[in-house]
Amino acid sequence: MMRLDELGYPVIVGGVVQKEVASIVAERGYTRVVILCDKNVESIARRIGRAIKGHLGVLPFVLGERRKTLTTVAKVLDALARVGTDRGTLVIGVGGGVGGDLFAFAASIYMRGVPYLNVATSLVAMVDASVGGKTGVDLAAGKNLAGTFKDPIAVVADIDALATLPDRFLREGLAELVKHGIIEGNDAFDSLETLAPHPLRKWPWETVVAESIRIKAMYVNDDRFEAGAREVLNLGHTVGHAIERASDFRITHGNAVSIGLRAAGLLAMRTKRFSTRDHLRVLSLLALLRLPLHVEEVDVGEIIAAMGADKKKRDGSLRFVLPRSIGDVEYGVSVPAATIRAVITRCTHLPGDREFR
Repeated sequence: MMRLDELGYPVIVGGVVQKEVASIVAERGYTRVVILCDKNVESIARRIGRAIKGHLGVLPFVLGERRKTLTTVAKVLDALARVGTDRGTLVIGVGGGVGGDLFAFAASIYMRGVPYLNVATSLVAMVDASVGGKTGVDLAAGKNLAGTFKDPIAVVADIDALATLPDRFLREGLAELVKHGIIEGNDAFDSLETLAPHPLRKWPWETVVAESIRIKAMYVNDDRFEAGAREVLNLGHTVGHAIERASDFRITHGNAVSIGLRAAGLLAMRTKRFSTRDHLRVLSLLALLRLPLHVEEVDVGEIIAAMGADKKKRDGSLRFVLPRSIGDVEYGVSVPAATIRAVITRCTHLPGDREFR
């Protein structure tokens, strides 16, 4: 079990999480608790419920990116009201990235805000979505366009839950690990290169997750409300989110971010920021992790159109997060439209000799 306190609230990484959650509830003196969960992890939520005295119920919801909407939020809010949630009730959300974002958003607006505790059960949620206090849901116009900043009272990363995930779902979070490795560089990227050839089930997940959270926490602490430097954490996400949206979410977040990281490297090379050597290192790591490097089934124009709803736009202009080297990332970069289109077009093909032209 590892505990990180860099964010002003505890982030606990380990197994047998029901004991940790029950301990936090008791220490904070909460006598009324409601547990929201993704239907897929209802068994974990019910174990947590059995460990907590006086909880008001476990409320499961069928989720997924297509249900990460204000319509689902309304259902969650109605369910909270139905069981008697008040301002002194602790809301616990159990699930992956979609559940964490959506349940935290609901808690942040119910009665103008009730306390919230996040139990992350997927790798994406553990190393990215659960940490930093960002909540949100998608609108028809784009991803995460409705949301708030609300710190939870604690985050608990359920490492045991990773063992229950099929490889394809576990692999979903690897692109976020690579993103953090590119941002931090040095040992962070090197360690991923060392681990990549080994079976995922053999990875030291508690250590890997804790180290990735530490990297994210450094940037969150410096910029709690994403007014500047925290934007580096969006590396690969401008293109990645657009691919998700343009595919109607057939392409998952982790796969889309992997392609987005390749796109960021190409944009950085074509704007004379990034070296061929570093770009090859990133591509090689993504390939070793069996993450996709191209998308065939989505129209280039639709991807570019979807990028128009990116939250980092300023004065109508897209701004990218681009690497200058592994360990040195720049945010707020403007790129000519023709270069953007050329790179997105390149990302509809596997890397080859033309990658570096």
